[in-house]
Amino acid sequence: MRSQPRTHLRVLRRHRVLTALLAAVLMCLGLGALPAATAAPAPEAAADQVLTWTAGDDITKYASAPTTAVAGKATIVFENSTATGNTMGMPHTLTFDVSDPEYNNDVPLNIMANPNDDQGGKHTAEVTLSPGKYRYHCTIPGHLSMQGVLVVTDGGGGDDTAAPETSAKAEGQTNADGAFVGSASVSVTATDAGSGVDKIEYALDGGGYTPYTAPVVVDQVGAHTLKYKATDKAGNAAAEKSLDFTVVAPPTDDTTAPETSATVTGDKDASGRYVGMATVTVSASDTGSGVNTVEYALGADGAWQPYTAPVMVHDPGTYKVRYRATDKAGNRAAEKAVDFTVVAPPAEDTTAPTVSLSVAGDKNSDGAYVNNAKLTVTATDDDSGVDKVEYSLDGGPYLAYTAPVVVDRVGAHSVSYRASDKAGNAAAAQLFVFAVASGGGVPAPNCPEFDERTTVFVGSTDTGIPNRVTDNRCRIGELIEDEKDWTSHALFVKHVKTVTDKLLKAGAIDQREYNKINKAAKQSPIGTPGQTDGYTKILDGTQEQFAKWEQVGGGKFNLNADGSITSSTSVDGMGMLWFPQRKYANYSLKLQWRDDAPGTGNANGGVFVRFPWVHNHPEEPNPEWVAIKYGHEIQALDRPDGDMYKTGSVYGFDRVGLAGAGVTQKGTWNDYEVKVVDQHFSVYRNGVLINEFDNTGGQVFEPARSDDPGTDGRRYSSGYIGLQVHSTSDVISYRDVRVKELP
Repeated sequence: MRSQPRTHLRVLRRHRVLTALLAAVLMCLGLGALPAATAAPAPEAAADQVLTWTAGDDITKYASAPTTAVAGKATIVFENSTATGNTMGMPHTLTFDVSDPEYNNDVPLNIMANPNDDQGGKHTAEVTLSPGKYRYHCTIPGHLSMQGVLVVTDGGGGDDTAAPETSAKAEGQTNADGAFVGSASVSVTATDAGSGVDKIEYALDGGGYTPYTAPVVVDQVGAHTLKYKATDKAGNAAAEKSLDFTVVAPPTDDTTAPETSATVTGDKDASGRYVGMATVTVSASDTGSGVNTVEYALGADGAWQPYTAPVMVHDPGTYKVRYRATDKAGNRAAEKAVDFTVVAPPAEDTTAPTVSLSVAGDKNSDGAYVNNAKLTVTATDDDSGVDKVEYSLDGGPYLAYTAPVVVDRVGAHSVSYRASDKAGNAAAAQLFVFAVASGGGVPAPNCPEFDERTTVFVGSTDTGIPNRVTDNRCRIGELIEDEKDWTSHALFVKHVKTVTDKLLKAGAIDQREYNKINKAAKQSPIGTPGQTDGYTKILDGTQEQFAKWEQVGGGKFNLNADGSITSSTSVDGMGMLWFPQRKYANYSLKLQWRDDAPGTGNANGGVFVRFPWVHNHPEEPNPEWVAIKYGHEIQALDRPDGDMYKTGSVYGFDRVGLAGAGVTQKGTWNDYEVKVVDQHFSVYRNGVLINEFDNTGGQVFEPARSDDPGTDGRRYSSGYIGLQVHSTSDVISYRDVRVKELP
């Protein structure tokens, strides 16, 4: 059988596309498929190669498809029949995409086939494939991913064994001797009747071959030879040919030689010698006929050679580079020279500097530095030398180390330090963790809040940004003031922007951290009317609220003008201010307390939780002792001697020492949160968890006390809340007491 004429195939393809689209629409409407488009009987396979695609019931992919082919003639077979798995009569197409420039676009193939057409679903087409990639797909709507790529390789060019035909010619104004005056333009052409020309190359005056893309203009005076060659797509290379021609200068009265100069560049040592390499750059200019040639020679007796690019000298030694230039009128500049010395570079430095840290200061029994710690970083490098030393304090950005760093902020700290040498070797950063304790000699920083958390929180959002100490000795989170009662959200957002503007300008935060903190402030509910985060204030600084509390036992609390309460310095004795309005079971209790003990003393107080009604107790006549014996006291005490239970302890049950939780900042408001869920107690100071305690039953005091019940049955699942006062010398203040009940 004979193959179809190309014109007939194009008509059939357009008809098949329309039929396929109409068939798909009718199928969607439930009207069935149209009869298949008329197609000629399948021709016999071409002798070159046969590429077969098959389809079946699946509308997501072809049943089979070739992945590779060889350039040249090919017979495309597309079968969508019962034999290939089509039991539903669904039509499919095989379409070669000619719209995407990333793929070959020279085969506009589009065949539709279904088991019920006049070919029984099997169709063929004759095509000629080019090297490259063809993208094919199904054009019928509803077919999801019936697509793929056919990669066509050169395959050696088939029967093409003939090299391209090449020729070249020079054009331009010539004189009587046939020389080109001023310049010549050389054109190279190549033709190939087989696989086609793949590339044309040329080489001028003994230089290397380069791709030919446009006529080559030669304006250098003198005799020239241009060699050229070509290769076709089958790999057949034409024999090298050459074209000789001469360029002469146009008539001129130029009698002045070019101006010349040379420079030597490279890295120098202290003696002015070039280390490792020297580069000689020659320049020439001519305002008359123009520069024709520039030449250079190595040494006093070296041969002259064309200067085409800077001359690089690598080998150690003493050198003289001579140079000269000639213009197109034949005027030659006098010879000049540059002298220089090249020495071998030192051995490569691959060793990083040695870095060490020393910390000076007095330590207490817990190993904390009293009042301040002085950090000194030292770096040495015996090869290329130390380039820079850097340090990072409390997770902050790395800063240049120039002098010892004094840290006097009470609390836990960390310092990372590193160095790099002049060869680019960087020592790994090292970390040192230490603590500074108050010895009474350094006043507390005047921070709006106190926040010991390691990262910056805005409300309940953890930004992940290190809560580092800034230049004013306050941490970033303390300057945010997210615990303050803001009258509006806009006012809080404006405040945060003002704070972060200053921090950004001072280099305490970078732009990414600036954006993150301000975004968290805008998204927070802080300052929003009615926003309390679920907490109910039971001591809000008003006289009305203060009157709802009751003092029992010794001591007394006074209400201050700023809304805080402070233990009395005139009414002595140990007692408790408690809130008798209601009992609480599971809850989070938040408040702030401040150590206001005079001089170098320390406040002694605490928060009582889950104790029963204090009056008329059947076993304890003293109301203040009911809370001690039948509830739990969350201690607030940082005196280095005396009582073993320090801040964060569950008194008598779970001891926390100063070394464990660290010293609480004296004279500064500190956030305290006591979270009670079932019999699990969590204590947070300034946002940091400093103690957890599970009341599992049967605990006794450490050391044991005979007057304590000591059994789990006397530690209640709900109870009242109280604030302790110890004596007139243990001055302590509280404010902003609030409760949120938990499930």
